[in-house]
Amino acid sequence: MQGPIVVILNASAGGSPRGHSADEVAALFRARGVEAEVWLADGGSQIRAAARRAAQARPAAVVAGGGDGTVNAVAAELLGKDVALGVLPLGTLNHFAKDVGIPLELAAAVAAIVAGHTRRIDVGCVNERIFLNNSSLGLYPAMVREREARRDRGWSKWIAFAWASVKTLLALPFVRARIDLDGHPQQRRSPFVFIGNNRYRLNGAQAGRRDDVEGGELSLYTAPHQGRLGLLRLMLRALTGRLRPGRDLEAHTAREIVIRTSRARQRVSTDGELCWLETPLRYRVKPAALRVLAPPADH
Repeated sequence: MQGPIVVILNASAGGSPRGHSADEVAALFRARGVEAEVWLADGGSQIRAAARRAAQARPAAVVAGGGDGTVNAVAAELLGKDVALGVLPLGTLNHFAKDVGIPLELAAAVAAIVAGHTRRIDVGCVNERIFLNNSSLGLYPAMVREREARRDRGWSKWIAFAWASVKTLLALPFVRARIDLDGHPQQRRSPFVFIGNNRYRLNGAQAGRRDDVEGGELSLYTAPHQGRLGLLRLMLRALTGRLRPGRDLEAHTAREIVIRTSRARQRVSTDGELCWLETPLRYRVKPAALRVLAPPADH
């Protein structure tokens, strides 16, 4: 790779992701003949500000070191600029890195960045807020809100997640919406509405993964109206990769999706981050909008 690289690490209070220091990351790049300037940023607003400042300097690449939320924040500042996005997958789940084929081990991810191969991938957006993986309404945003409230009280990540899952299931939130798929309206009442940047696998060992991030389409998944027991069964089938398309979930694809609810503002998740957006929610796909440093698609 030719030219400078800026690495933005999402640093929690007291350290960087998974204990990887800025010096360690810089050393891994230096060992491959690349000088990387490594910045630490604590939280979404700092990450976005750092990415904005880095992009203005026009480096060869800006690298996001963290989870899917960090990658989203950096990518949002690189759209429309001739700067490639690199990813060091240092989060918990790293959905984007897995779907794009970026190695999850740190040294291997550095090697993939230095190799310099780029792909242009699709970006989803809702009311101009981008998502690389997915966006949702209903069950998941409610669960994330409850989980983060418990984390703010000092609960561990997984205990907070378990508590939030149970509490949200008992509350049984539903979304009542009119959904227009490329101009064709449908009425839905569902515990959740899930919009993916391209299609997701629904069953098997690779459930929840995408085969393609360059298909130029959005996917929409909704579940039928059902009670708590039915929803619990649905969640268990999702966790075990045994969802039944057409029975457990209704799936569609479109280039544009417009969602209207009775609310003036709707809580929405984008790549796991919560926000309030004015309705109607206008989803669309931006084909090949983001240049990403990643192995070839058939790698």
